[in-house]
Amino acid sequence: MKIKQISHFQNLSDYKLFGLMPDNEEIYSFELTNKNGMKVQIVNYGATVTSLQVPLSNGTLKDVVLGFDNLEAYLDSYTLPSAPYFGTTVGRYAGRIHNGSFILNNTTFQLPANNNGNMLHGGTFGFGRKVWNVVNVTSGENPSITLGLLSEDSDENFPGEMHVYLTYTVTEENELKLEYKATTTEDTIINLTHHSYFNLNGHDSSVLDQEIFIKSVKMLETDENNIPTGNLTDLTNHAFDFRTPKKCPFPIDNSFVVNSKTEVVARLISLGNNLQMNVYTDQPSVHIYVGGNCFGRLKGKQDAAYHPSSGICFETQNFPDAPNHKNFPNSILKKGEEYSQKTVYRFENIH
Repeated sequence: MKIKQISHFQNLSDYKLFGLMPDNEEIYSFELTNKNGMKVQIVNYGATVTSLQVPLSNGTLKDVVLGFDNLEAYLDSYTLPSAPYFGTTVGRYAGRIHNGSFILNNTTFQLPANNNGNMLHGGTFGFGRKVWNVVNVTSGENPSITLGLLSEDSDENFPGEMHVYLTYTVTEENELKLEYKATTTEDTIINLTHHSYFNLNGHDSSVLDQEIFIKSVKMLETDENNIPTGNLTDLTNHAFDFRTPKKCPFPIDNSFVVNSKTEVVARLISLGNNLQMNVYTDQPSVHIYVGGNCFGRLKGKQDAAYHPSSGICFETQNFPDAPNHKNFPNSILKKGEEYSQKTVYRFENIH
């Protein structure tokens, strides 16, 4: 993406060079701001959210997502034993696929086994590591940016050439809205998600004094490698029953079954900042993740020292390993059909 290609977009004063890829391709950072002062910064490397500043009730802004100051740090993060995927768009398939393999139309496909013999988050070189094209930028009320990606046939051994589009919108209701669309030239599987680590007290603190609510009565049962068994765990009297808000657990790496396209499926609450984040999605699960073995080595934005409880992910998505379980929601995208997904993170002052 060169500047001359984006010169026809209106009001592009709010973008800047973010860094250079190893082949010298330029990566840009775009800023969307609503009338309340809420700001999001998005780079076209991985369609990644690098900063999300939300207005507090006292009028100040708080950056509520973890991230890095420059492209080099994002590139370096993928060399860690366990990449954090800060703010990235995860695909083609979020979560784990058992043994990195699945059967589609009587053909077995073997994907990279990049996590304990299983595939995680699209393989070794997933969507979060790819350079996306900037398709459109709008300003004024409800500013937005649309990013596009062409995932070639056999990309990480997935079948079909896939066209993916993601539109980020900052609404005047202090929402970060994500709308995904995808098509494929062959039947394939798909499961896209957003991987920001949120912290309503600021990216340089801990989430453990914040509370979470999840409107879920069941979560996926998993084995020792976090692979779904195909069964669901009833959350009644379970430690992970968050229908009544509780303090953020640590660690947690679990998929919760949700089913509401209109009501809040999850919520993060900071009483200290009088701020809450409501999560809405049309997806069948929200994967909650706090922890990680790589944070002790990571310096984040503004020289913040990130640690395992620096942030919490609300990954709205299909079930992990769904291609290998007939009782799980459909994960197949057929040739000629369109995948669509919508997720909203809405920020509200409590008092």
